[in-house]
Amino acid sequence: MKHKAFFYLFLFASVLLVLFYANNKNMYKMEEKKLDIAHKRIDIVRDSLKQATKEFNEANYFSIEYNNDAQEYFNYKNIDRSLALIKEEILALNHQENGNPLVPYGVMNGNKCIINKIKILNHRWIVADFYAGDLHGEVMIKYIYTEGKPTEFKTIETVLYTAQ
Repeated sequence: MKHKAFFYLFLFASVLLVLFYANNKNMYKMEEKKLDIAHKRIDIVRDSLKQATKEFNEANYFSIEYNNDAQEYFNYKNIDRSLALIKEEILALNHQENGNPLVPYGVMNGNKCIINKIKILNHRWIVADFYAGDLHGEVMIKYIYTEGKPTEFKTIETVLYTAQ
């Protein structure tokens, strides 16, 4: 009787071992699939990040933040303060009676032209976006900055878009 009990116990343990082995093997395969999917997702995210970085660098190619030669003109230490002052000077011109004088259109349809976005390209050029009611456009500005003196601005070219 004792032999039969050990035999059945051994048989039961063997069946449990086979079941556990099969179950763990399936779980291992499922986890391996999940891991492969996660690696593929990581690769996709890495590729997307590389593409976004490439596009960002391409978009900011003409930007003073990435132009060492232009930054040198501002004496690297004071560049942030100098750029902020230039932007403030342009925006301060918006408060004139006929709008910003850097936009040569003056008052259009009863609305004065106001510059709202400014991108400093280098130590000589600025691109700015302006609007006057429904009309909007862009203006290219040449500037000469001298520390301690008012910045000199000259409009080079403008583009006016029709209302949509």
